[in-house]
Amino acid sequence: MTTSTTDRNNTVRIKVALIGCNHLTAPVELRERIIFSTQQALQAADELRHQGILEEAVVISTCNRSELYGVPGDLAASATEAMEEYFTSFHQIPRSELHGRLYRWSGPEAVRHLYRVAAGLDSMLLGEAEILGQLRSAYNQALDHGATGPILNRMFQGALEVGKRVRSETEVGARPMSVALAGVKLAERVFGNLKGHSALILGAGAVAEQVVEHMRARGIGNLRVVNRSFDRAAELAQRVGGEAVAWESLETELGLPDILVTSVTASGPILTRSILERALAARSGRSMFVVDLAVPRNVAEDAAGLYNLYLYNIDDLGEIVAQNKKARESEIPRVEAIIAEHIDKFEAWRGALEAGSIVSDLREQFHQQREILIREQLKDMDEVSAGERDRIAHITEKLIERLLEHPEQKLKHGRGMRGRLAGLEAMRHLFGLDEEKK
Repeated sequence: MTTSTTDRNNTVRIKVALIGCNHLTAPVELRERIIFSTQQALQAADELRHQGILEEAVVISTCNRSELYGVPGDLAASATEAMEEYFTSFHQIPRSELHGRLYRWSGPEAVRHLYRVAAGLDSMLLGEAEILGQLRSAYNQALDHGATGPILNRMFQGALEVGKRVRSETEVGARPMSVALAGVKLAERVFGNLKGHSALILGAGAVAEQVVEHMRARGIGNLRVVNRSFDRAAELAQRVGGEAVAWESLETELGLPDILVTSVTASGPILTRSILERALAARSGRSMFVVDLAVPRNVAEDAAGLYNLYLYNIDDLGEIVAQNKKARESEIPRVEAIIAEHIDKFEAWRGALEAGSIVSDLREQFHQQREILIREQLKDMDEVSAGERDRIAHITEKLIERLLEHPEQKLKHGRGMRGRLAGLEAMRHLFGLDEEKK
C-alpha cells in the first residue's frame, strides 16, 4: 500500500496503517521489551518519516500495547511490512520472536482498531479509565513535535471524541475499572478486609496514586510510599495520610509491609531475587504479597520461586478482568454503534478529499495532454497566428473544465461516498493516475 498525505501536486490521498502488539497477542515478558518511552516514541516518529516509511506518525506505548500508526509514504512498497521491519530493528528483536504476535491493519480497519482502543474495548479491563488519557497524551506530543498531519489529526481527534462519548453515553465507562483497582482487589482476595494491614507502594506516578487512593478508601492500616523523588513520595503520602520513605531505605522497608505494590518506570528489575530473599528473612516467616503493575516489570522474574513470596504481575489479573468484562459486556453493542458512526464520519471525510483529488489529477493530466497535442498539431502550421493559437488553447481549456464540472460536483456532493471509495480507486487505475505519480 503506497500512499501520501499530500504530494508535490497537492493531491490528497488517504490510507492509514498500523502495526502493534498488545496484551491479547503477547505476554508481559515480551511487551516489556517493546516499550517506547516518550522520547523514543518521538524519535521513532521522526525516523519513520525521514526514512520515507510514513509521512505522518504517532506511537502509542502503554503497559498493555505498543503500536505504530501512520500515513504511508511513497517510498514504502509495503507499508505495514516496512513498519514491522522498523519496529523489530528499533527494539533489536528478531522478527521470528514476534511471529504471530504483531497485528497489522490498514484503511478503515486501522481506524476501527484505534476507535476501539479509545473506547476501552481493546483493553485488558473493559472500559478502563487510563487509556483515553494515554492516547490523548501520545497524540498531543506527536502533534506538538510536528509528526502528525491532516489525516492522523482527523483520525485521532475522532478517536478522542469516541472515547468521551462512550464514557458519557454508555455504562462501559461507569465505575471504570483500572489496573490499579484490579491490583487492590487482588489484595482483597488474599487478605479479605484490608483494615489493620500494612502496605508499601513503590512509585508515585499515576498508577501509584490510584493504588494509594483505593487502599486508603478501603481503610488500609499503615501506608508508606517510596519513590526516587522523595518530594513526590511525600506529596502523595501527605494527601492520604501516609508516610514517605527515602529511596535509600527501600531494602529496610521491604521487611515491614504485608502488601507491596510496585509501579516504577525502569528499564529493568528494581527488586532482585537476592533483595527479596533478605526481605523475607527479616519477616521471620511471614509471607509477602507483591503485585507488580509495572511494564517493564519491577520484580525480577526468578524471584517468583521464593518461599512465602506471592508474586503477581499485570497479566495475573485474569479472573478480575473476566468479571469486569461480564458486568459490562451487554453495553458493547452500544459502544460499537458509536464507533461505527465515527468511522462513517471519517470515511466520508476521506472520501470527499479522495474524490476531489481525482478531479484535480484528471484536470492536471488533461491539461498536460492538451499542451502536448496542441504543440504537436501546430508545430508545422506556420499560417496559424499567435492569437489563433491562444484562442485554440483557451477553447480547449474551457472544454476540459466543462467536461469535469459535472463529475466534480457529483463527487463532492454525492451521498454514500464511503461505498464509492473502491470505485474511486478503480478510476485512478483506469486513467493511469497512480502511474503518473511514480
